Amino acid sequence: MNQNDIQTIVIVGAGQAGASAILELRANKYEGNIILVGDETHLPYERPPLSKDVILKPEDTKIEILSEQKLADLGVEHIRGNGVVKINADAKTVELKNGETVAFDKLLLATGGSARRLPNFDALGKHVYTLRNLEDSQALVPVLQAGRRIVLIGGGVIGLELASSARAKDCQVTVIEMGAMVMGRSSPRILSEFLLAQQRLAGVDVRLETQIADCRLEQNQQGEEVVITLEGGEELRADAVIYGIGIIPNAQLALDAGLDVDFAIKVNDNCQSSHPDIYAAGDVATQLRDCGNHRRVETWENANLQAGIFARHVMGVEHPMLNPAWFWTDQLNINYQFVGDMAAAEWIVRGEMNPEQRDASSFVLFGVTDGVIVGGITVNAAKEMRHLKKLISKQAPFEADKYLDLSQDLRKLVK
Repeated sequence: MNQNDIQTIVIVGAGQAGASAILELRANKYEGNIILVGDETHLPYERPPLSKDVILKPEDTKIEILSEQKLADLGVEHIRGNGVVKINADAKTVELKNGETVAFDKLLLATGGSARRLPNFDALGKHVYTLRNLEDSQALVPVLQAGRRIVLIGGGVIGLELASSARAKDCQVTVIEMGAMVMGRSSPRILSEFLLAQQRLAGVDVRLETQIADCRLEQNQQGEEVVITLEGGEELRADAVIYGIGIIPNAQLALDAGLDVDFAIKVNDNCQSSHPDIYAAGDVATQLRDCGNHRRVETWENANLQAGIFARHVMGVEHPMLNPAWFWTDQLNINYQFVGDMAAAEWIVRGEMNPEQRDASSFVLFGVTDGVIVGGITVNAAKEMRHLKKLISKQAPFEADKYLDLSQDLRKLVK
């Protein structure tokens, strides 16, 4: 199909990827119809602040990506609170919850993911929370109050960010992690140990390699509490439990439509699914990477990049290769940024890394494999991230005398 023949693009999912796709399409001079379909009643909004600023300063935090006026200016029809229930790939139509049918020339699935469930906790009904959307975040504002006992299940990014927010609200916080490390899927051990030390210094009780045997509700003088029994028999009592143990990609629509789906929607380097006119981007997409395998990347940046790839491919505009994966997290007033391969063979510190120091000094970690810089982490050193990205992209050899000399400006070492 020639780009001039594209009359209607339907985007399913009004989050980061969906909003970015709209901006990219219009920036690349697409003049046809854009229909944005979302389950939620909200305007498109950013999700990273949900575990932090939306909880800590809800009145001052703006997370909207596209306002009503901006959507109108961009000529976008926004269907809210009336999501897609079926895709007819052959007829190139989608069916909405209210029974209406919308035709498309190109379709982008940016449906994100849903919280992986813990049915035994869900069965309690009360005092148990997850965090995936704005309502989830807003529900936590009255829950996280000074002195309340909060148990967080899962020591990943969301768990540690919520632990930080809960401590900022002066809650008593316990984190239960089944694995041997916090942020074990996304962080090398050297940084994981630093993260753990910072949480514990802040008063968070972090339990590693800990299994939960049972949970129940019990009455107390204030009303009800959640009682969690650990495998060894110890009981933890909480006013609220929040769990975050990963997500399940919202790929059922694609599966039912006959698209190629493994855990998520498989897409090529143009973000096309097995149907050439149906694309996917963000948390719901698993993309063919340089290693020859399909990988899914759950980051804010990846949602933007894949949305841009979709828009440029639709418009016949060349798109750049994917950058090394980058993400960030803010915890306990410390900014951490990660780029590239977190499974590098060795990690080398530039600067002073003192896990026992509460106000962490700034430092950089180089991830090195076979003498080549393949990964990087900055801690309170965000200005160095752009230089790490360049070093990784050019597969620069690691030269200790240059990169570990603090008198040398990294910017000047990257040519």
